[in-house]
Amino acid sequence: MAKERSPGLKLLFAGLVGAALIIPLLMVYALVADRQHQARVAQDSITSGWAGAQVVAGPVLAIPYVAERISNEVVDGKAVTRTVQSREFLYLSAQRQELDTVINPDIKTRGAIYQSVIYGVDLKGEAEFAVPEELDRLGVRADQLRLADAEIRFPISDTRGLESDAVLSVNGQAATLEPGLGSSSSGSGVHARYDWSDGEQITLAFAYSLRGSSAFSVIPRGKQTDWNARSTWPHPSFSGILPPDESVEIEDTGFAAKWSVSNLALGQSLVRTVEPTLPNASGLEYAVAYAHDEGTGSEQFASIRLVEPVDLYSQVDRSVKYGFLFIGFTFLTFLMFDIIGGARVASAEYLLTGAGLVLFFVMLLAFAEVIGFAWAYAVSSLAIIGLLTAYSSAVLRSRKRAWVIGAVLLGLYAILYVLLNLEAWSLMIGTVMLFIALAAVMYTTRNIEWSAVSSGQSDGDEEGSVFT
Repeated sequence: MAKERSPGLKLLFAGLVGAALIIPLLMVYALVADRQHQARVAQDSITSGWAGAQVVAGPVLAIPYVAERISNEVVDGKAVTRTVQSREFLYLSAQRQELDTVINPDIKTRGAIYQSVIYGVDLKGEAEFAVPEELDRLGVRADQLRLADAEIRFPISDTRGLESDAVLSVNGQAATLEPGLGSSSSGSGVHARYDWSDGEQITLAFAYSLRGSSAFSVIPRGKQTDWNARSTWPHPSFSGILPPDESVEIEDTGFAAKWSVSNLALGQSLVRTVEPTLPNASGLEYAVAYAHDEGTGSEQFASIRLVEPVDLYSQVDRSVKYGFLFIGFTFLTFLMFDIIGGARVASAEYLLTGAGLVLFFVMLLAFAEVIGFAWAYAVSSLAIIGLLTAYSSAVLRSRKRAWVIGAVLLGLYAILYVLLNLEAWSLMIGTVMLFIALAAVMYTTRNIEWSAVSSGQSDGDEEGSVFT
């Protein structure tokens, strides 16, 4: 008859098997990351023919002027000072602008499991411009301005999404829009040429439709910018310049939000000699990387992200991080039956049980991509609970003990589902659960001689305590 192992040695072997199972858990973690990457690639391909996350700015008036620069040169060994003239631009933001946007969301799918949030935006606005008075501080005189060659520019990050219904009027007179941002600019958008020779205040009225995906952002350039946005999407996320809480309404039927931003809050002048730029939103879902304007600081933006209500990959990813706790609690229950009840659980049986627990996360990922996270969680957990409960009946030689294992697993999966849905409380709940488990183990094993060899025997379906 084989010599009985001491409780301490049994604990050591169970711990070693549990540690070895970290390797397949890490492989599952890598599998989740790989599937998430494939989903992002699929989403990018979905939006490639549509348009990416859009960033737009209110109109900017680009006014060319003749700049005079002093050039020092050496000619025939003598220092010569010359005045060189060059054509440069002043960039003028609006005195006031009002923007109204309606975001019409939709879900576009590829294959059976990949989808991405897309939208169409109907944008209307008005803006007022006046010839700036503070030209002296920029070193520009009024007679240097070429107002007859002014350009009205509308920066748009991804012009692939621009529809053909864009219109612009200046003081009630229609103006012709052209692609690009005009001369001396490499940015994307549209522009119109305007003869502003009289220098009087002008009012622009404009409207256009734009396609995009995932996020929509506005750069509120101007002395005063008022932006109203509404949509039927019920899951918005705001970043950058946030709207006041009292001006945000979110319901099951959609949302509405209002911004009111002054240039005092932006810390930007209405007139600049460096061309304002758009943040680069290409390929981004929710973050905006900013470009910096010399002397004006970084461009600030207000952004709306159309959040998908369930990000199944992040939920599966979080659940995998609790995998070792599943293994630990289940092994601990087996160990109590082994040490106290004399069930004699072999290392191979620990390993097979752990393999079943790891398989749960693979099943969860596979089913979640097809039937959604909640149903996948129910199917996968019930399958693993049934499998391990049946296996435990043979390993522990008792149906009663097997039902205890099944109850422990059912409780673990129920608690994990709660943790995944209560993200803010997950750490505290998990910590309390670990504390209770540790206290229970300490109490149960308080009289065990860990280095002693016991002579516990297993008698099949014994009555009485679940441990004996």
